[in-house]
Amino acid sequence: MTESFLSPMPRIIAHRGDSAYFPENTLPAFISAHKLGVDAIETDVHMTKDGRIVIWHDPTLERNTDGTGRIEDHTLAELKALDAGYAFTADGGRTFPFRGKGVQIAELDEVLKALPDTRFNIDLKSQEEEIVPSYIRTIRENSAEGRVCTASFHLGNLQKLRAAAPDFLTSISTKEVIPIVIRQKLHMLPRSFRMKTIFQIPVSQFGIKIVTPSFVEAMHKRDATVMVWTINDRKDMEYLYSIGVDTIMTDNPRLLIETAEALGIRK
Repeated sequence: MTESFLSPMPRIIAHRGDSAYFPENTLPAFISAHKLGVDAIETDVHMTKDGRIVIWHDPTLERNTDGTGRIEDHTLAELKALDAGYAFTADGGRTFPFRGKGVQIAELDEVLKALPDTRFNIDLKSQEEEIVPSYIRTIRENSAEGRVCTASFHLGNLQKLRAAAPDFLTSISTKEVIPIVIRQKLHMLPRSFRMKTIFQIPVSQFGIKIVTPSFVEAMHKRDATVMVWTINDRKDMEYLYSIGVDTIMTDNPRLLIETAEALGIRK
């Protein structure tokens, strides 16, 4: 039986899969990350023109495919016809090892079915509120409620999700993080938070250092979980684990696994 998303605590999250070695946010990148033994995979979703939920980060196609235009202006069939491995290079553009190899944009449904025991942190990228019911339906059809944490920079969609599916685990959005950080720095935090609070934050933002030893300590006193993105340097990884950060998201899960094991963070 699959563990719930926070139990055991995910210490190592692969940002967009094993994205240093495979085209990001594709099924091959996810399968590789799973084989490496990461605790969870971070990914992003958009809604297609015909209402399907697909895995992709950018709102447009140009950066990583041979296509053009917005994801939401294409049908699933049109997106499936594109080469999602077209632009991947690990050597500065000298070679493109996945070009023409059949790597496709994946549906969320097919990813959940292909990796039924893998935990996912999923960011709702589409601003349109129509993504929320389609997303909920996809998660429920795969009985994946317990192994998914949902994030979004669009607070309105997170609020709709929480109202429609209160059993879904969500992180808090940037708009929710900011007042907490301000109150923490002013020593004005409440004794507890009203709901399970999961931070998914960078070390610093808007010129303000967020993740400090005092911040982590204060949040842990309030039963909050502190997840930090996107960390690719060994010394940064070591420091963040040393101050008690719960989870690190990385583009280099191989390095993070090695670091966590050396520190005894994860056996």
